[in-house]
Amino acid sequence: MLLAIDTSTGTSVAVVDRDRGILSEINESDTRRHAEVIGEAILFAIERSGISINSLSGVTAGMGPGPFTGLRVGIAAAQAFAFGASKPLVRVVSHDAVAWGHYATGHVGPVMVVTDARRREIYFSAYSGVDPVGLPIRLQGPGLCRPADLSEQVAGYSRYERIDAAEVSAASAGLLAEGLFFHRRAFAGPEALYLRAPDVTVSAGPKRVS
Repeated sequence: MLLAIDTSTGTSVAVVDRDRGILSEINESDTRRHAEVIGEAILFAIERSGISINSLSGVTAGMGPGPFTGLRVGIAAAQAFAFGASKPLVRVVSHDAVAWGHYATGHVGPVMVVTDARRREIYFSAYSGVDPVGLPIRLQGPGLCRPADLSEQVAGYSRYERIDAAEVSAASAGLLAEGLFFHRRAFAGPEALYLRAPDVTVSAGPKRVS
């Protein structure tokens, strides 16, 4: 049983179980209120699931791709909760969660997951389908480009069904993590998938005062 958090687009928090499915999910679509809503979303998700924190086996964090400020809020919240509850933290690629949710409804064939990267750019990942145990097979990405350049970035672009995901479901992220663990597949690495430098950088030295 996992608490799952993803803030790569809006804010999504869920409690899931591999056998029982989605026990609760809280979603906030506003892409600029992650810090304001993440605490209550975690509280509400746990309360609505009807389970205790001790019943959780771990915490899942969506690692992006996503804009720097929003994405790091969810990752930091997942890390803090896992540390405070003495639970392991596992990580998944947020686009993989979107693909998992798509295929879990019975769809087949190649898909292209696309999310907003702001600055008139998009994030993309290409999938050929699922493996024998139902986990999505990512062929390319996550990548970053301008919308007009997407067809040039992905070989065989026309054969993919495009999914423009305005939200990433934490429930899908959690159930994907359950599947990865059960089938002994690798989780995502510890590095967040920002795919570009943050807007704010540390100055190289003190400013000169005249």
